[in-house]
Order: sequence, then structure tokens, then C-alpha cells
Amino acid sequence: MISVAEALAIILNGVDALDAELVALEDCAGRIAARDVKARITQPPFAASAMDGYAARFDDAKKGATLRVIGEAPAGAPFERPIGAGEAVRIFTGACVPDGADHIIIQEDVSRDGDAIVVKEAQSAPRHIRAAGIDFLEGKILAENGEVLNEVHGALFAAANIDRVPVYRRPRVAIFSNGDELMEPGGDLKPGQIINSNHYALSALVKSWGGEASYLGCARDTEADIVTKFEEARGTDVIVPVGGASVGDYDFVKTAFLNCGGEIAFEKVAVRPGKPTWFGRLGDARIVGLPGNPASAIVTATLFVRPLVAALGGRDREALESAAPMAAPVPANGGREAYLRATFDGDKLTPASNQDSSLLRPFAEANALIRRPPHADPLNVGDTARFVRLR
Repeated sequence: MISVAEALAIILNGVDALDAELVALEDCAGRIAARDVKARITQPPFAASAMDGYAARFDDAKKGATLRVIGEAPAGAPFERPIGAGEAVRIFTGACVPDGADHIIIQEDVSRDGDAIVVKEAQSAPRHIRAAGIDFLEGKILAENGEVLNEVHGALFAAANIDRVPVYRRPRVAIFSNGDELMEPGGDLKPGQIINSNHYALSALVKSWGGEASYLGCARDTEADIVTKFEEARGTDVIVPVGGASVGDYDFVKTAFLNCGGEIAFEKVAVRPGKPTWFGRLGDARIVGLPGNPASAIVTATLFVRPLVAALGGRDREALESAAPMAAPVPANGGREAYLRATFDGDKLTPASNQDSSLLRPFAEANALIRRPPHADPLNVGDTARFVRLR
């Protein structure tokens, strides 16, 4: 068996981000920029009025002064000639400020009679003009290579006259289950059968990590059926077979994998839960074989599939591990690195009362995994523990 760190190093060895693709702005949120995204224009591209009122020279806008209105500047239709001494232009929010004007007198501060306005209120300083480029200048980097794009980036890029943005392709992850005892939910169970549930969590997790998950169904306990699933998964970036990787008489997954031309890099990891986790290559695809027990599958997917999906998708590895004091004691650990389901309330860690690897309910309530190094001493209330954030 190899350690968690050794296994992760093997899985990530030689992994580069996938190719870039162009996506529409409405589809860019949550994607990863594949290169620096630079503004194509200056925003705003001209000095713009921030208020409805009159564009004038500040030196002319004295209280009691009378100014001659020489035209209008609505948004989208600039006034064509410069403003001279004693002149003003009726202007509206967002409109281009005429040359020669350095101040907007808000409409509430004047009285108008025909083509003349009288300034009723003292003007303290030149105001109400948004300078050209106050948001960004042409060529400004609006998102850096590797940055996670958020819900506002689409609007930002649009304002910069960008209509499509380069992002890293999402890793395609194929998942299939294995086991004659597994049945899909909604039917009647025969004696000895259980519900096939792991792929629902794994597919949702892969999507939350930035991948595209496809579930290929459940392979029966025959080598031929398992080979069919591996062949169906060709062309994807990551293949995740779940179950059938132990040493039982009906565990055929690795044998079928080898018969497909796959190469195995490691077969066991010194981790609890999740010892039967294995890894290999099938053509360009990376295969992360997960144990069938629910907790084992979700823990090992978090430890190994999540960083692999992140690396292929161009994401920097997130700082997922933190430290916090314990709200309850835990016993000494054995020889394998262990991950205990727990709840972190922002202050303390509370481990689940039952850590059996077949249980799903503790995972539905957990948002953290307490990491216990091999042969770690017991932890008492108040002791600090390292933990991995789940969500």
C-alpha cells in the first residue's frame, strides 16, 4: 500500500489543463479563464454625465449667473461642438459630455426660461462627470488565466466589447457501478439486493468540482459486462468505476481493465475508509477506481478525483485543509491515514457518532473530514485537528 500523498502525486503526475474552448458570455459563470481576458475598449469610452442637468464650464456656473442653452445631448447623440463661455447644453444621464464642459449643473439647481437658465444654487466644485476609462481602459486585464469566472464577469466582458471568452474545457468524467446486488431506486428489492446509490453523490460532486459527469449504468459481475463499460467510457478524460475492486471471487473490475489494455499504477492506498482505491491509465484517460461502500467512495473521490478534475480543468488547487478545535474526543488512530466525517460550525469540529463506511446519512449532514495521520494520538475536547472542507 502507498500513502495518500504518494497516491495523489501519482494521479497528478503529468496532468495539464485541457484545451481551451470559446463560450458565450451567458455560459461563462463558473468556468475557468484559459488566458488573460483583456478589454477591447475603454469603459466608459467617453466622459459621461452622471446626472440629468446642464453641461457647462464650472467657472461660468456661479450662483445667480445666466447661461445660454445652445442645444441638447441625450444618451447616444453627442452634442457636436465645444461649449464656450456663458453657454450650457441640456444633458441626460449617460450622455457624452461636450468638449469644453467640466461640470454638470443638476437640473434642480437651475431655473429655465426659454433658451436661458439661471443658476440658483452655489456649485462647490466640478462634479457629476464620469471620466473616460474610470471603469477600465482598453487592454486592461479583466480576468487572469486560471481565474474562476463569476456571475458578473459576463456583464464585465460585454462592457469591454467581448462576445465570447476562452475557458478551459470541463473534464469529462464517466462513472459506472458494479455489482449483481445493486438495483436502481424505485423498484422492489429481492433478498440480498441493495439500492445503487453512490453514483448520485459522485455525479453531483464531479459537477460541483467543475467537471461534466456521465453515468454509464451498472455493470453486472461478469468480466464481459465490465469490459463493455470501459469501452463505452473511452474518449472521456477520467473514468471512475465504483466497486468490484477488492479481492473477492466476483471482483472482476481490474481484470477487465487490464484486458482492455489498461495499465495499473497502484492498487491500494493506506487510507481509512477507502483502502481498495486504485489508479491506472487507459489510453489518454485516467482511471480512479473507488470502493463500493458509500463513505469509502465519497471520501476517496474527495481526496483523489476532486484534485484531478481541478487540475484538468485549469483550476489552482484550492486550500481545502484547515484546522479547528475538537468539540468531542476521538480515539487514537491506527496505521492508515483516516478521514472522519464531521460537522464544522465555524468554530469547532464535531465528529459523526458512527463512522461505518456503509453509512450515507452522516455524509449528508457532514461538511468536513477530520484528517488523522497514521498512529495519531487521541484527541480530547479543545485539541486542534486538521480537516478537509467538503463544501
